[in-house]
Amino acid sequence: MDTGVEGGLNVTLTLRLLMHGKEVGSIIGKKGETVKKMREESGARINISEGNCPERIVTLSGPTNAIFTAFAMITHKLEEDINSAMANSTATSQPPVTLRIVIPASQCGSLIGKGGCKIKEIRESTGAQVQVAGDMLPNSTERAITIAGIPASIIECAKQICVVILEQSPPKGITVPYRPKPVSAPVIFAGGQAYTIQGQFAIPHPDLTKLHQLAMQQTPFTPVGQTSPGYSGQCASQANC
Repeated sequence: MDTGVEGGLNVTLTLRLLMHGKEVGSIIGKKGETVKKMREESGARINISEGNCPERIVTLSGPTNAIFTAFAMITHKLEEDINSAMANSTATSQPPVTLRIVIPASQCGSLIGKGGCKIKEIRESTGAQVQVAGDMLPNSTERAITIAGIPASIIECAKQICVVILEQSPPKGITVPYRPKPVSAPVIFAGGQAYTIQGQFAIPHPDLTKLHQLAMQQTPFTPVGQTSPGYSGQCASQANC
């Protein structure tokens, strides 16, 4: 198998990106138009994890050339967003484009290399900042690799990371993928109904209301100074006292 990036490496690959919700919204675009265009022009499958989460997983899969094209398009879109934000900002220095790639922890050793030689080589050859997380992501066997810099550096860095992943494929042991958890909105109960707080509004939540009512039926609340229904304060049967 040819593993040279410039040599036309063209095998099937899956690349998982961990992105913030706002970034994902930008990638999806209005009515999904942006991600649709990325899929069509790159030829890669682009799937985005569901859920009301502060973080989402964007999965790119397909031939490596399609993956790299899709990754480049995402990188340039994030740069556009930074440029737009800077136009309305008083900040003098522009932050770099930052992306996080998620890979099995068992492959991180090869990426770092003996004494950190491999990751140092990637940093020097691409000009990108690369940081491998020390800890695994919650409830998973994956670790996040943060890469930052100008788009050209990030894209080249991602290619080199992919080469390492492919050389170490399949990963050792069982991989438990990271799944971002949804944000639990504050819940209030009023008049026997459950409401979730979203911004300035209280939204009725029928499922939580049912659970709340069921719980109240099973564990009746007895106000202080009152007796429970069916309890007179004396034993109904002396045998049970």
